[in-house]
Amino acid sequence: MDLVDLIEEKRFLGQEFLTWLWWKSEERGGVVALPGEGDIVVVFEKHMLLEYGAGDSNEKLICSGLQTELKEARTGLTMGKKLEQARIQIVYNDYEWNFTMAAALMEFRSVKLPKTGGTENLNDPEEREGMILERIFLFEELVRIVLELFRVYLKQRVADEWREELAKIRAWVALAE
Repeated sequence: MDLVDLIEEKRFLGQEFLTWLWWKSEERGGVVALPGEGDIVVVFEKHMLLEYGAGDSNEKLICSGLQTELKEARTGLTMGKKLEQARIQIVYNDYEWNFTMAAALMEFRSVKLPKTGGTENLNDPEEREGMILERIFLFEELVRIVLELFRVYLKQRVADEWREELAKIRAWVALAE
C-alpha cells in the first residue's frame, strides 16, 4: 500500500475528530475539558467544508456564516457528508489562536497566532530573536493543545463507551433536521 492509499484509508480519523470536537465544543457552550489543563474555549466559526464521495463523484459543501448559522453544515452531516475542513478558535491561558484545520492530514492552515507584546526596536538582534522565539512557542503551544484534544478523542474512540458517545453525537446531528 502506498502513502496516498494509506492517507485516503485513514482520513476518516481526522474527519471524525473534527466532528467530535465540534460536538464537544457545543456540548458545553464552547468549553471543552482538557485533562490536566482544565477548560479551554473551542469555537467553530464562519467556515466549514464538507465532502461526500470520492473521485469523479466527489461532492463538496461549503458552509459559511456565523456559528449559529452553521445548521447547514450539521444538515450535511445527516446526509452522510464528512467534515473535511473547519475554521476554529481556541482560547487558553489568555492566548487566542484562529486557524483552519484540514482533516485528511490534520493540517493547520491560515494560523493566526495570539497577539504579543510589540518589540520596540526590530533592529536590535536580541529583540528580533525574542519575538521569533515567542512566535515559535505560540505555534508549538497550539499544536500541543490540538494533539492533546486528539489524544482525548482517540482514548474515547477506542473505549467501550464509544457507542454511547456516538449516540450522543448522532442525536446532536439530528437536531439540525
